[in-house]
Amino acid sequence: MEVKNFAAWDYVVFAALFIISSGIGVFFAIKERKKATSREFLVGGRQMSCGPVALSLTASFMSAVTVLGAPSEVYRFGASFTLFFIAYTFVIIFTSELFLPVFYRSGITSTYEYLQLRFNKGVRYAATVIYIVQTILYTGVVVYAPALALNQVTGFDLWGSVFATGIVCTFYCTLGGLKAVVWTDAFQMVVMIVGFLTVLIQGSAQAGGFHNVLEQSKNGSRLNIIDFDADPLRRHTFWTISVGGTFTWLGIYGVNQSTIQRCISCKTEKHAKLALYFNLVGLWIILVCAVFSGLIMYVYFKDCDPWTSGIISAPDQLMPYFVMEIFATMPGLPGLFVACAFSGTLSTVAASINALATVTFEDFVKSCFPHLSDKLSTWISKGLCILFGVMCTSMAVAASFMGSVVQAALSIHGMCGGPMLGLFTLGIVFPFVNWKGALGGLLTGITLAFWVAIGGFIYPAPASKTWPLPLSTNQCVPSNVTVLVPSVLSSRPPIADSWYSISYLYYSAVGCLGCIAAGVIISFLTGHQSGKDIQPMLIRPVCNLFCFWSNEYKTLCWCGVQHDGGTEQETLENGSTRKQGTEMVLQNGLRRKSLVRGPSCNSKGKSYDNVAFEKITHF
Repeated sequence: MEVKNFAAWDYVVFAALFIISSGIGVFFAIKERKKATSREFLVGGRQMSCGPVALSLTASFMSAVTVLGAPSEVYRFGASFTLFFIAYTFVIIFTSELFLPVFYRSGITSTYEYLQLRFNKGVRYAATVIYIVQTILYTGVVVYAPALALNQVTGFDLWGSVFATGIVCTFYCTLGGLKAVVWTDAFQMVVMIVGFLTVLIQGSAQAGGFHNVLEQSKNGSRLNIIDFDADPLRRHTFWTISVGGTFTWLGIYGVNQSTIQRCISCKTEKHAKLALYFNLVGLWIILVCAVFSGLIMYVYFKDCDPWTSGIISAPDQLMPYFVMEIFATMPGLPGLFVACAFSGTLSTVAASINALATVTFEDFVKSCFPHLSDKLSTWISKGLCILFGVMCTSMAVAASFMGSVVQAALSIHGMCGGPMLGLFTLGIVFPFVNWKGALGGLLTGITLAFWVAIGGFIYPAPASKTWPLPLSTNQCVPSNVTVLVPSVLSSRPPIADSWYSISYLYYSAVGCLGCIAAGVIISFLTGHQSGKDIQPMLIRPVCNLFCFWSNEYKTLCWCGVQHDGGTEQETLENGSTRKQGTEMVLQNGLRRKSLVRGPSCNSKGKSYDNVAFEKITHF
């Protein structure tokens, strides 16, 4: 394809993104220089408010994968992508009401500390290693996506932009810690919205107006959103997106260190929950922008599809190509779009680097060296940021072989995030599950998820299940037209057309449900966990969410856990006698003076009440 180069104003707009992002890191490095503790660096002193955290969460997970990949998905497969709003809604509700209260009240810094408190060190370390691998793989995809966009629209060296992204992210993350990450994310979220809006306004104008976009999209079958076909082999249906998407994104939000770390950095649990719900609004806004961008792009290219005609070589190049077409005479706006794509990447990569540094420091360094000084701890944390910045940037090379950025990113989260979701669900929802069940369930879930995902990569699903909607090349230049036909694979095993062909959105569900089923069975076979040995703040049976359930049923769900009284100190002491060597909650640098009351229902106010750790003072 012919590369259309940036104008001077494009470079100015694009460079401004990097300069401002780096400047935020420098600002917080100077402002917080007298608070040089690992706690301040990794969780912002637990004094963040809900607003910037909400913007940060949205920016981090609506990355360049969404900016580039989602419109391409809508362009090829239709607006069924809109159904993700159902999945996002369920994900935020479950995260804020089921998982977040346990993590926030236990005072942990790394989510995997919870696994040691609930089970043992072995389970904690196994989960930490899996998370590190998952995050490095995912971040590689996220780094590669905007680099591809920049390469397509400007001819700028692909790998030069990859390393520029890694260097800038590592720079401001290492200097400013979590506060720099959160506030930079907030700025980058604004850039993403502005970038999308410019594409929507100019694109709809060139496509004949908003009404024409909807009418042409309907004629092209792009508005057939709801398909209740229950076939799990179909790539996108109502069930694969709403059910499979919920499992996939719950693994990303509910138990992911990057998400939980920012939530627990909030000054109160209420602020943390508000951050999640405000973030839901942000997710909806970005989703709507991405869907309409895809529809506008379809109408613009409906008579000459640049993908099947060979003008571009991959579907993920559609959006940058479209931008250069509609902004050909408007210097500065292509730079704004690329800044939009890079904003998503910078926020995601910085959050990943910070989260990786946190889990490594909390789960490995502090376990081996529990008496490090604050100054040394901070320098080690910064060194880990640099290390993981290099590793995540290097993984972008592998991402170039993974195909569709959306499918690659969600497949990675499905393979690793699903089993992790199952593991935390076992600990929080099922009090009787023991450490053997947890570890066995995790291994089972990982095995099942990787089996189906790798099998699907080697033996792609039949074209009838994944082939895009019709795309026309009638008005393309004849010399450029190529015929795109489904690849034919020989000697496919029988399992390839069933198990290996399930939708990539179900990978997480397979891993999660496999983990839960195996964990429950193994726990009963090896002797279930005694309720009296479990700290009540570490579990949250489903009955807690429903005040109208009978006391008898609630007691049954708690499985003998003593949740009706006792002080926090007694709870911690009981836990420490069973778990020798655990860091416990107090290693987070906090002294808590409140009483712990087990989850209960306020019969007068009909509201859930589970107050813990309300009064906090520092050592």
